[in-house]
Amino acid sequence: MIVFRSTCVILCAWLCIGCGPAQQSQAPTALKDSLWVAPDTALWKAEPAAKEIRYGRELIAHTAVYIGPAGTVSKKANGMNCQNCHLDAGTRPFGNNYGSVASQYPKFRARSGTKESIEKRINDCLQRSLGGDPIDSLSREMRAMVSYILWVGSNVPKGQVAAGSGLFKMDWLGRAADTVAGKKLYLQKCQTCHGRDGQGTRHPNGREYYYPPVWGTASFTTAAGLHRISMMARYIRTNMPLGTTWRRPGLTDEEAWDIAAYLESMPRRKKVFTNDWPDIATKPVDYPFGPFADTFDEARHKYGPFKEMIPASR
Repeated sequence: MIVFRSTCVILCAWLCIGCGPAQQSQAPTALKDSLWVAPDTALWKAEPAAKEIRYGRELIAHTAVYIGPAGTVSKKANGMNCQNCHLDAGTRPFGNNYGSVASQYPKFRARSGTKESIEKRINDCLQRSLGGDPIDSLSREMRAMVSYILWVGSNVPKGQVAAGSGLFKMDWLGRAADTVAGKKLYLQKCQTCHGRDGQGTRHPNGREYYYPPVWGTASFTTAAGLHRISMMARYIRTNMPLGTTWRRPGLTDEEAWDIAAYLESMPRRKKVFTNDWPDIATKPVDYPFGPFADTFDEARHKYGPFKEMIPASR
């Protein structure tokens, strides 16, 4: 289901509250026809850095071909592509897109407790989601990815946030997310693409995944943003299964939470950044690793219920 697809792309995002029958949520009508749209790639020709922008998009769409286990540039990452998590090379509404990166960065991020550059953000993704190592900020690959991301968000005024950026907003689930129900839903709706074993489907080129793994050593690590259940649920809700859009969701909110819980319960590569969340009071309520500023344990922080935790964690 997290069809974090690599070519036509989908994941690689991430409510109806209560214990009664789940109701299908509808996309808010106020958002229709008002979302950010990335610049047309036909405009590349007029850009002085057209070659660099094009290469940057190629790196985002097919990262593993260049920076993967069989990469032509380096062999540092796990085989996933950036667009497995940032759909359609970072241009899809509510698909974890890059619409507001150029307008918002550099920006302060509580996770690091510092003001971060776009280069830092890219290297975070390479380390946390792709399980690799940071690349030189002056390298051809870094310069190309930055150029592409800046171009993608070039139509958003500085300081503003593009409508449809990031992930679709959802309410917290009013109960703990259910891994058992999530497994059942995964087998019904997700295994066709991602496999019963969660290991995805290899692309014929042998270097990347057509449908990426959703757990295991080749999937995103425990340090990735999508390892937070709310991020994964939001990602799933408006992008999965294949063919879903934010306007036509294929799952209820509760189903998305439960599938997210199942995925987050499965084994994956552990990666620890000891300096994350220097101010523990700013940790998101669903960040699943202590120490915490409250008295709830890691299981509660991982699966909820979260509503009563929010005041205590601030």
